[in-house]
Amino acid sequence: MEWLNYVILGLYLAMMIGVAVFTRNKAKSVKDFLFAGKKGINGWMSAFSYGTAYFSAVIFIGYAGKFGWAFGLGGIWIGIGNALIGAYLAWGILAKRTRNITQRLDAKTMPDFFGKRYESKKLKITSAIIIFIFLIPYSASVYNGLGNLFGIVFGIEGWVIMLVLAGVTALYIFFGGYIATSLTDFIQGIIMLIGVVLMVLFFCKSPQVSWGEGVRTLINNDLGFFNSPNENTYWLFDRPMTIISLVLLTSFAVWALPQTIHKYYAIRDKKAIKQGQIVSTVFALIIGVGAYLVGAFATLFYSNLSAVGGTTDNLIPYMLNAVIPNGLIGLIAVLVLAASMSTLASVSLSSASVVAIDIYQGCSKKKAEDKKITLLLRILSMAFVLFSTVIAFINAKFHLTAIAYLMSLSWGVLAGCFIGPFVLGVSWKKTTNKGVWASIIGSLVITAILIVVLGYGKCGWQGGFGKALQAGMTCSPFIGVVCMIYSMISTFVVSLFTKPSCKETIYEAFEKPLENEIK
Repeated sequence: MEWLNYVILGLYLAMMIGVAVFTRNKAKSVKDFLFAGKKGINGWMSAFSYGTAYFSAVIFIGYAGKFGWAFGLGGIWIGIGNALIGAYLAWGILAKRTRNITQRLDAKTMPDFFGKRYESKKLKITSAIIIFIFLIPYSASVYNGLGNLFGIVFGIEGWVIMLVLAGVTALYIFFGGYIATSLTDFIQGIIMLIGVVLMVLFFCKSPQVSWGEGVRTLINNDLGFFNSPNENTYWLFDRPMTIISLVLLTSFAVWALPQTIHKYYAIRDKKAIKQGQIVSTVFALIIGVGAYLVGAFATLFYSNLSAVGGTTDNLIPYMLNAVIPNGLIGLIAVLVLAASMSTLASVSLSSASVVAIDIYQGCSKKKAEDKKITLLLRILSMAFVLFSTVIAFINAKFHLTAIAYLMSLSWGVLAGCFIGPFVLGVSWKKTTNKGVWASIIGSLVITAILIVVLGYGKCGWQGGFGKALQAGMTCSPFIGVVCMIYSMISTFVVSLFTKPSCKETIYEAFEKPLENEIK
């Protein structure tokens, strides 16, 4: 039945290419390419687009394996937090505000919003550069996760699957833009839901888990939320603090990531927001809890990491190989592939837009034709996919850092810089550009200092700067949370004592009548 695995993969890739062909003439303008035209997207498609951008190969291969091995069932709290905070609460607070205010200001991207909302061209360019730079390690982590999976399960070289993934993703972005990504996200979301349910069922019936026996074993092994296996562990690095950091980072960071925030820009109406809030929450709950539950079973399969090549990045692929029967492993591989392609499409679209609209059009070619900007968006999307592939290959070849920490660094820096400026910017008239600068500059400085300081604190002074840097990267979830807290406080406090943008800008953002405003 091994041939069936390749048939399933082939059918999936053919479906994605079919979407590219189907949408090839639907993205004729910048508005079509970025927002799927004037009508926008309905609630179900917006929710699936949000969910598939939220979860990728990183959660299945990197996070589930690493933190399932370290925390057992305690990792499930991360999935629960993602659903309640990262989906339900985020949609309830941000969706309507973001959609209305971005349409009033005619803001096409997050940097474009910052530039218009705070009347600062420098702020627009700076945020665009930060977004472009720090989305690259996130994309690279997605490629690395897929490379590990296909290398172990199918025996395919990692670089081969990276190139195939890059080619197909670039193809449907190039032709269809946001219309294509929304359609593929819906298809991929359905595949993810079916795949996760099947994966959990097969693991639960495996001899190692034996339905409830495995869960009881994990509970008896003291792998709960508040238990730490090493009493001598410094509180900053023990289990409870690490889990809390991961819950907060992965649940609140999506409030300020350009690829997830972008989903609110194109929501159709109030009904779509209500639908999106419920559907995205259920989606996140199934995907998040399912992934971390499977990761928690890792200690039931292996007693040490030497059996899986010495790294937690290999845990889930090895477990899948041991449990999922031939013929169905292809469907599970498509699950991870679907999660990854949707995320890469969203990230690539966000990165391309900040370069084409915020840097190119915003700085040098303000009167550039719409067709020219649309073409540039297509080309840059493909270039970003290619560049991320190269970074991923280098990281995989030289084992520079674990998949989970690449993602944590990316999310931590972006959310640390932007969560205060964005959340307060769409909610509070008195937020000022000086408050935004305090958040961005302070978060970058704090990240750099804490990586070095915590790195030396974790590995000592004997290993040198390189070892300290690698050790500091493992603290990136905690660092990201510190920066997010700093961002909210600094943006608020500095804004209180500085003058807001001019009254005309505030009127445009908060009070200007909008024909299709969502009440």
